[in-house]
Amino acid sequence: MSFEDALRALEDVVRKLEGGDVPLDDSISLYERGEQLRKHCQARLDAAQARIEKIVQQADGSVSGTAPFDSPGS
Repeated sequence: MSFEDALRALEDVVRKLEGGDVPLDDSISLYERGEQLRKHCQARLDAAQARIEKIVQQADGSVSGTAPFDSPGS
């Protein structure tokens, strides 16, 4: 499942839970599904961040090594 598909599904779960019209047992199932989707999204984001950290370019375009994604100058 793509990140975007998982995020849309997670948003749908949240809307249903926030609506308050779902029976308790269904709410618990929805919550479990939401947690699975959240973990999937987080894993995809972590993988993307790791890929970005591998690519740090100098001003001339040459690759200088790796640096954390959120480091200054990135």
